[in-house]
Amino acid sequence: MSMPTTSRYDEPPTPEVAEKHGTLRRAMTTRHLVMIAMGGVIGSGLFLSTGYTISQAGPLGAVISYVVGALVVYLVMACLGELAVAYPVSGAFHIYASRSINPATGFTTAWLYWLCWAVALGSEFTASGILMQRWFPDVPVWVWAAVFVAVVFTVNAISSRVFGETEYWFSLIKVSAVVVLIVLGGAALVGFHPLASSSQSFPVLFANFTTPQGLFPGGVTGVLATVLAAFYAFSGSELIGVAAGETASPETAIPKALRITVLRLLIFFVGSITVIAAIIPFDQVGLDQSPFVTVLSALGIPYAADIMNFVIITALLSAGNSGLFSCARMLFSLAEEGHAPKALGRLNRRGVPMVALVVSMLGGLASLLSSVVSAETVYLVLVSIAGFAVVAVWMSIAASQFFHRRAFVRGGGDVRALLYRTPFYPVVPVLAFGLCLLSLVGVATDPTQVTALYFGVPFVGACYLYFYLRHGRRAKAGR
Repeated sequence: MSMPTTSRYDEPPTPEVAEKHGTLRRAMTTRHLVMIAMGGVIGSGLFLSTGYTISQAGPLGAVISYVVGALVVYLVMACLGELAVAYPVSGAFHIYASRSINPATGFTTAWLYWLCWAVALGSEFTASGILMQRWFPDVPVWVWAAVFVAVVFTVNAISSRVFGETEYWFSLIKVSAVVVLIVLGGAALVGFHPLASSSQSFPVLFANFTTPQGLFPGGVTGVLATVLAAFYAFSGSELIGVAAGETASPETAIPKALRITVLRLLIFFVGSITVIAAIIPFDQVGLDQSPFVTVLSALGIPYAADIMNFVIITALLSAGNSGLFSCARMLFSLAEEGHAPKALGRLNRRGVPMVALVVSMLGGLASLLSSVVSAETVYLVLVSIAGFAVVAVWMSIAASQFFHRRAFVRGGGDVRALLYRTPFYPVVPVLAFGLCLLSLVGVATDPTQVTALYFGVPFVGACYLYFYLRHGRRAKAGR
């Protein structure tokens, strides 16, 4: 079996071969993978932005938007499963595209994803510091930001096992909050709300879904705009691929983690937004307060605002934790491929790419600084590219699976021998790629999001040009 001639690899895509390319310790299990993915997805967007989504698209429109988003996640995760089992190495997106498409695409994908999380790091630490002022108003935001930077860096620096375990508990807190909302809110919709005051009334089931303006008060455009938002809301689920190189028994752990993650995301996202939309009238949903706080307060939960403040801080730290892990593994992967300085590929005795970790944290701090001193110039560019990167990486995953399977079959491989197979090939990768591409077309028509294309597309072009000038000849020689 031979791989595409556009890649410098000529070995079969088996776990044994992939193992040789990664020397990080395989210490994480299925439960770690699931919670890492959940931690990357369930963040401040779910806890804070769902009110805006409902107000824009209406109750039913918001639910439909998240169902479509979950469908795209399933399609991308189905592609990811086959690739992650075939190439269980760290920084896997880079490897997938390098081997299945060409090294330049892998190089570009890695830097897009690195920048995406580096920008996120700065915003997560700042937001956490701002939220801490609810309890400590006299302590400057930068002090809390510095504390959280130190905590997240230390967790990542100890070992991948400690990172995975910490992320597990971070994510468990967030998931528990979502489950409480769904269970108690769902009970209230059928008339059971023992803690609520006697003056508090709740609609019956989905009575709020019918509005004076119809089922879609924001029209079709409102629904389409929130579909785009839902795509970004589910970003982070692909972190399972990043952690593949540090997973024990990836051939069984990764497929299981993917199935569990997609199912839970569907239940948690769609379930929570359904409950919120059913309880709070769409024209009264608070845009200045978390809908979770509104619902839990109405249900009579004591200290609802303080509880959710803690949960949101946890969500931000969880995202920062996963983001730093992802950034470091991307740089490690680039160094392993010879497309970044060798120092970034060095591991300490605990199996942690410490140099890559330090550089990634510095990148996050640079993003944090630019958000203060260059918010309308440099930071705007970084945020725009980061937003574009999410969809671009998903497209890369879908395209990589399509070309990987085609090369595998053309090389004489038996599809039944694959440890995990993307179902309904080639429909799934083609549909995943097409829907992601369609979302970028939608971005082009939205004045508030079009800057993502203005800066994202040139950045991709610059990455390809740099790779050709710096590595082009060597890449061709390695074919």
